[in-house]
Amino acid sequence: MQIVTVNKGDTIWEIANRFGARSSDVIKLNGLSEKAELVIGQSLVMPTPSGVHVVQSGDSLWSIAQQYHVSLEALQKLNQPINPEKLYPGTRIYIPQRLKRTIEANGYLQPDTAERDQQIVRETANDLTYFTLFSYQVQPNGHLKPLKDSSALKAIHPTKSLPMVSITNFTEGNFSPEVAHNIFTKRQVRERLIANVINLMRIKSYKALNIDFENLREDDRDAYTEFLQLITRRVKRARRTYLVSTALAPKTSAEQKGAWYTAHDYGAHGKIVDFVILMTYEWGWSGGPPMAVSPIPKMRDVLDYATDVIPPNKILMGASIYGYDWTLPYQEGGPFAKTLSPLGSVNLARAKGANIRYDKTAQAPYFHYYDENKKEHVVWFEDPRSIQAKFDLVREYRLRGISYWLLGREFPQNWALLRDNFNIRKLR
Repeated sequence: MQIVTVNKGDTIWEIANRFGARSSDVIKLNGLSEKAELVIGQSLVMPTPSGVHVVQSGDSLWSIAQQYHVSLEALQKLNQPINPEKLYPGTRIYIPQRLKRTIEANGYLQPDTAERDQQIVRETANDLTYFTLFSYQVQPNGHLKPLKDSSALKAIHPTKSLPMVSITNFTEGNFSPEVAHNIFTKRQVRERLIANVINLMRIKSYKALNIDFENLREDDRDAYTEFLQLITRRVKRARRTYLVSTALAPKTSAEQKGAWYTAHDYGAHGKIVDFVILMTYEWGWSGGPPMAVSPIPKMRDVLDYATDVIPPNKILMGASIYGYDWTLPYQEGGPFAKTLSPLGSVNLARAKGANIRYDKTAQAPYFHYYDENKKEHVVWFEDPRSIQAKFDLVREYRLRGISYWLLGREFPQNWALLRDNFNIRKLR
């Protein structure tokens, strides 16, 4: 696969011809409409043979080596006798092959209608190790608020992906520190919750558990750790093949304070559970100022700390597969930004006649437009370039894998690039 950026005047046929590909394959791979015009700045995934780069205007051997993370010397040696001073568009450059790592991939799924849930599972099951159904909400008395997960589970069970159940302290529109504190400090309630979780996993044939307790009291750090030790031990005792994981806020140091950070003891979680899911997204969020949802420098800061205290082979790095549409100027406390899928973002740019730009620091695409009321908007989202940058992090830090928040938002290029970069581990 090769990623190409659309320039003024480009057409699907012209780009496909440049790469020796069929227009129909390019359309399908990128979720395009046959009649839709391309957007300047839009990035496309091209079905090039593995290990081949088709030279584009402005390419050099150095830039190609940087793109594929190989040495310039190795690239030159493999492509002798090509003159590096005379690279012409359309020339095929052979890329030294790297070992294709096997990783795990998780996708969070919020059950909705039976038809939608089954469609999501059909489209993504081959590319995921786990489907995490979000979420069973923990009640103050230790019971679990039911989740309409039957249709999703029915679709997941025949596949080779494992169903993972998420339990949260989410209630009435936010994560509740009081609900979590009640579980941590009241033995009878805690025992009831653990029994209910194990019973749920047995009855519904869940194979893994994800504990997502957020917005906790700072003085509950040790209590949360003790709860994790207890529930993990009990779940493993119920069935030794059950897997236990936690969702962790994106911390950059052990000293980081705040309700979203203090009680999440990275080192302890890394020792107790089978793996953790880092929530490395939502720096740009619907209620905050406009910015990339998952800027690469911010993700690096979290990974630098996380891999210091948690074995990398226990870390799934979170990845956002959506974007936000903010109205400008941003006003704190104003209307929340609208959520868009990556494909929906490009469609909006096309409809508004906007050119897509790419922030090379955040490694994320964005564009501006004006609505019918002459209000300016900015949209930050994900595209093939930005998701490839995240795959590069998984490879660089040698992580266990990647975790997507949230399935159901159209981003066909992601799955093609995921398969091109990695083999996906299956556990059954």
